[in-house]
Amino acid sequence: MFDSLSDRLSGTLQKLRGQGRITEDNVKDTLREVRMALLEADVALPVVREFISKVKERALGQDVLRSLTPGQAFIKIVNDELTAVMGEANDGLDLNHQPPVVILMAGLQGAGKTTSVAKLARFLKERHKKSVMVVSADVYRPAAIQQLKTLAVEVEAKFYPSEAGQNPVTIAENALAQAKKEYADVLIVDTAGRLHIDADMMTEIKAIHAAINPAETLFTVDSMTGQDAANTAQAFDEALPLTGVILTKTDGDARGGAALSIRHITGKPIKFMGVGEKTTALEPFHPDRLVSRILGMGDVLSLVEEAQRKMDVGAAEKLAGKLKTGKGFDLEDFREQLRQMGKMGGIGALMDKLPGMGQIPEAVKNQANDKELRKMEAMIDSMTPKERKRPDIIKGSRKKRIAAGSGTQIQDVNRLLKQFTQMQKMMKKMGQKGGIAKMMRGLGGKLPMGGGGMPF
Repeated sequence: MFDSLSDRLSGTLQKLRGQGRITEDNVKDTLREVRMALLEADVALPVVREFISKVKERALGQDVLRSLTPGQAFIKIVNDELTAVMGEANDGLDLNHQPPVVILMAGLQGAGKTTSVAKLARFLKERHKKSVMVVSADVYRPAAIQQLKTLAVEVEAKFYPSEAGQNPVTIAENALAQAKKEYADVLIVDTAGRLHIDADMMTEIKAIHAAINPAETLFTVDSMTGQDAANTAQAFDEALPLTGVILTKTDGDARGGAALSIRHITGKPIKFMGVGEKTTALEPFHPDRLVSRILGMGDVLSLVEEAQRKMDVGAAEKLAGKLKTGKGFDLEDFREQLRQMGKMGGIGALMDKLPGMGQIPEAVKNQANDKELRKMEAMIDSMTPKERKRPDIIKGSRKKRIAAGSGTQIQDVNRLLKQFTQMQKMMKKMGQKGGIAKMMRGLGGKLPMGGGGMPF
């Protein structure tokens, strides 16, 4: 998300970054480009107007004009105001109620609501250690009930069965009673997709809301509909007391207009965003971190949190111990590093969160893809245990066999061995006393992209 906006804003603000003096004309020209970038990202016009007005007012004040680094001061203002537009900080779920805490899900047809129920159930189980029950009150689409049942099994949530002929209000009430009996911490109620202009359906969801009195009423909306997403959320909020929004399909949205418009138009916080189809692909919405990514400054905090959750600490400690004792880094270890990277969402997800990625040439970014990771893993899988331990024995006939076994070419095997050798040298430095500091000095503080130590 935000690819096109990030490219435009990063380029525009880069011109100001190193300037020793900023004039009113500088500011006006820059803001004109920023305004165009926001409109092209499908941000709602009232949001753009207010944002530009606030930035201009602050930028023409004494703080910037008299600053020793006016370019940096201006960028900080843009950063602060973009963050304010999206809601300052993450607004988490209100789970501080007597269990079962009820979460009611509303949304349009095709917005990814049922999948979001499963993602949320998984999130609550894994991050908050809650027992979760899910139920579908969508009696108009029998496939929706089956879909939720299948997803509940996948995320290991309790499933309360319902049928097409039942009354949605009765389903919700019975599910709540069952959740109490089974001591579930949270009950998530899925509802039928509806249009805000459908009076009967809106009456129905109001009745469900009144019957179960949810702690959270979340509106699921497709980010790819741009500023229309904000307008739809506003219409729903007029009928239903929404507590927040889940923005779905953000991985397919290069513009980001919905994320920048919803909070301003509805006054409701975006609590989560869906970043893929898998049930693990749900992230809490952190406006400050997202703005950092938009402006090309990365999101190291999210990267660290993700690493703490998903990386195999035991495997990392084993590798560290191996390096300390002077035992070599081999292809078994290299494969484990590739798998750890895959667990964290692959190269694309990592690059999105690393600072300075906006300045990396597109050709280099295109080389760094998850298809290459899988190909490298397949080649290592095609080797014998002896070859993985002693890569130096991999010569002509062995290379031919590995390439055939992994569906690759001999030049791919050669490239893998070259990249492994570079990674091995890097790991050797890390194993020495003060190794990480030495290695970073050797890299000049730069990430080893392309031909360097990373498997890109």
